[in-house]
Amino acid sequence: MTSGNNGANTPPEDDDPFGYLYADGQANGAQPPSGGGGYGYPGSVNRVRAVGQRQYGQQAAPAAPAPVPQQQGTYGQPNAHYAAPETLPGGATTVQQQQPSYGGGRGRGPNTKGLLIGAIAVVAAVVIGISVAMLGGDDDPDDKNNDAASTPTQSQSADSKPSASSSAGASEEDLPKIDAKALRLDGGAATASDFKGAEADGGVYVTNFNQVGAKVTWSVSDIEKAGTYRLYVRYGVPGKDANATLVVNGTANNQPLNMENFGKTPEGDWEKGWKTTWANVNLNKGTNTIEIACNDGNQCEAVLDQLSLTTESGN
Repeated sequence: MTSGNNGANTPPEDDDPFGYLYADGQANGAQPPSGGGGYGYPGSVNRVRAVGQRQYGQQAAPAAPAPVPQQQGTYGQPNAHYAAPETLPGGATTVQQQQPSYGGGRGRGPNTKGLLIGAIAVVAAVVIGISVAMLGGDDDPDDKNNDAASTPTQSQSADSKPSASSSAGASEEDLPKIDAKALRLDGGAATASDFKGAEADGGVYVTNFNQVGAKVTWSVSDIEKAGTYRLYVRYGVPGKDANATLVVNGTANNQPLNMENFGKTPEGDWEKGWKTTWANVNLNKGTNTIEIACNDGNQCEAVLDQLSLTTESGN
């Protein structure tokens, strides 16, 4: 045998298809491939087999004819051999699931702006509540101590009007109250309404009280039960302290009626000088006489607005 044909049992890998490219191959008669024929060395065999079908030492079986490919349909036209999977037996139906959306359809997350506004509103409400609680605190404990230490002859300032209460069988509405112009005036005392601030009817107050002998008298009737009551006196001072003598049923109290410049209002400003003071008084059942007089030793530069009675506690 020649080197170009090693027999039928020679493995195809010994046939070098590119032998014609080399000098030794050309010397052994290797030729380039021609149309339809083999290529390489003379007598070489062009064998096409599926992997694993070659058996050495046996007669090669003729190759089966290649299947004719089906004709493809015209572009854009449905293929007659095609059928959708869902039309075949057992074919699954394709269902398109709708994806959930957030934030109004723009892919945004939950609206956190509303949550932030709500949190700020809660914090603001807590701060307001704390501020109201701090502003509405208890009254000055010094005032309570003064009330507890007072005696029937002491007089104190009062920042608020007496409220309704019951003592000796009567409420505050049943206890008497009087305006300045209804008082009996003696010793040069007179009424006036030159400056504002008096709570008496018509803004009338008692003036010309700053002289020895001047006094006002209140005849109190209809006291249902004898006992200790609290006399409130609303007065005005021109930015300086004053006092007077308090006389109940002909007996003067040991201590003067204190008409101090509480709050230290400016001197000479009568309209800002309105204050309230009080003193405990012992009254009899029925009618009683209460006098406020400017006597020797008193500092009487003040005007008088209203007088009223409450229970001893002043509540």
